[in-house]
Amino acid sequence: MGMLDGKNILVTGVLTEGSIAFSVARLCQEQGATVVLTGVGRTFKITQAIGGRLPSKPPVVELDVTNEEHVAQLADRVREHVPHLDGAVHSIGFAPQSVMGGNFMSGEWNDVSTALHISAYSLKALAAGVAPLMSHGGTIVGLTFDGRYAWPVYDWMGVAKAAFEATSRYVARDLGAQGIRCNLVSAGPIKTTAAKHIPGFDQMESNWNTRAPLGWDSDDPEPTARTVTALLSDWFPATTGEIVHVDGGVHAMGQ
Repeated sequence: MGMLDGKNILVTGVLTEGSIAFSVARLCQEQGATVVLTGVGRTFKITQAIGGRLPSKPPVVELDVTNEEHVAQLADRVREHVPHLDGAVHSIGFAPQSVMGGNFMSGEWNDVSTALHISAYSLKALAAGVAPLMSHGGTIVGLTFDGRYAWPVYDWMGVAKAAFEATSRYVARDLGAQGIRCNLVSAGPIKTTAAKHIPGFDQMESNWNTRAPLGWDSDDPEPTARTVTALLSDWFPATTGEIVHVDGGVHAMGQ
């Protein structure tokens, strides 16, 4: 009997087999959940293809989190496949390269606003879209990279993550009365496709293993995905507004 037996889970951000979102979707299915994926624009067919590599091929619904119509239509699109949701995974983030890689002071608002919209405000948008499907309560889990620090090369994406973390606390506050929890997993650096597009990512990743008391494998999304899956279960019934670190322990160490 799996920890997610009978649950319906929406997973965003599945684009490659190496992504955290793909591992989450796989583990959710292995733990008994019915999974629905979201895709957007030119990558929609990619999500469909990658979804076919999961143990059970899931349906894919269209969702551009920056499109208000998509958010408003999300509940109806999901109901075509499942009657309700018990959980949703936010694995969405983007910032133009012009505001990363040492370009903090030269970053312009048009590009910064894109990063904040897609990487922070989108959590509120997703929460608004799935809340009507969680009339009996549910849980939202997002992925972050510790927003307390000024990381090398992360620049305005780091600012977006700090805003993302604050957004999670407000979502937890406003949806708590509906029985909806909102928590984040703060992962160490993982060599996903998104990470590889961060200019200078190796500066963040290269010595993480030596600093982590438990060690760290940046090629392995499984520890992070397991934590996300656990938070989607009923084993954290009174936990919300929390950030769980899955980084080998680096967050607790002095620099």
